[in-house]
Amino acid sequence: MAKQAKVLNQADLERVLGFIKNNKHAQRNRAMLLMTHLAGMRCGEVANLCYKDIVSNDGVIKEEIQLRAEQTKGNEGRLVFINARLRGELQHYIRIYQPKLTESKFFYSQKSAQGFTPNTLAQHFHYLYKRCGIDGASSHSGRRTFATQLAERGVGVRTLMGILGHKHITTTIKYVDGNVNTMKKAVEMVV
Repeated sequence: MAKQAKVLNQADLERVLGFIKNNKHAQRNRAMLLMTHLAGMRCGEVANLCYKDIVSNDGVIKEEIQLRAEQTKGNEGRLVFINARLRGELQHYIRIYQPKLTESKFFYSQKSAQGFTPNTLAQHFHYLYKRCGIDGASSHSGRRTFATQLAERGVGVRTLMGILGHKHITTTIKYVDGNVNTMKKAVEMVV
């Protein structure tokens, strides 16, 4: 069985965000990372976003993103919900980046006019976590962290399945990281 991507704790995430803050393209990198941590998006989905997918005609960040089949892993469209915190982060980002065409990639790349590919963004995240000294983290860590946090807060597995865009509940279960603190809290709920 392949090793699962590390689930980050709050201190890990803050370390990465602190590192990003002091480097080039900080607002873009912060927004891309938080798309995985706060919306549970796959790296490839983030790379495939277009400006029009996220920003409404009146310049406001949408609360829901309708991903088209060609933007997803399973080649089926799905709905992604954007919470208030992430909408604020994305609003900051579009203050510095407004492409001429709304069909342009949402996240620019300084090396390619076509933006990031899923592979280059996965590598970008890998090296970002590595530079921060977070062993075992990968482009999938944000998505696993997102799923684990929701499960720890009592979100049911069927709801998680829908949020993550999974077809099978067994896939969703693999995303949730069981840890000792969560297990202790669960046992204490029995009266």
